[in-house]
Amino acid sequence: MLIINDVLVDEDIFLQNFACDLTVCKGRCCIEGDLGAPLEEKELDMLEKYYPMVRPYLSDDNIKAIEEQGFGIVDDDGDLDTPLAPSKECAFVTRKDGLLMCAYERAFLEGKTKWRKPASCYLYPIRVGKAGPYRTIKFDRWSICDCALVRGERLGVPCYKFLEDPISDVFGVEFYRQLCEVGEAWLKSHNNR
Repeated sequence: MLIINDVLVDEDIFLQNFACDLTVCKGRCCIEGDLGAPLEEKELDMLEKYYPMVRPYLSDDNIKAIEEQGFGIVDDDGDLDTPLAPSKECAFVTRKDGLLMCAYERAFLEGKTKWRKPASCYLYPIRVGKAGPYRTIKFDRWSICDCALVRGERLGVPCYKFLEDPISDVFGVEFYRQLCEVGEAWLKSHNNR
């Protein structure tokens, strides 16, 4: 792990090539898994604030799930997650042109909101965690994203470069600049071994 300010950074974000390929995966990350997407407490306000703009994109079952469970649920580990619909998909998922996507992102892309989606979704395959006094950034491997690994390799796009906008939005532009400097210096020394 490398350290930048108060953040421990997994070297795999520099080593692993990654570029989402929605034509292959169709956005399955919105519906796969046992839990909803991880949330930060402050994101509950954003989910609630922009809900009137995203509600028209949602199915009746998903709307009912949100109205019954609220904008976030606490899982068995005490972590905050998005609620799930009866189908076990994230309650905020919508479908358009055969693709799954976050209703909040869809509203953002259509210019209806100023907030894109929860950071855990926007940053994926990076997962943010805690280790003592440090925040952590780790590369997460999930088989449904194998097509993104293949596409990233084909395009020669490292994970941290693919996620420039999300990292800059969540951690700040200055942090991203430092991440690039540290990562590129580490890669140079790593490749010279």
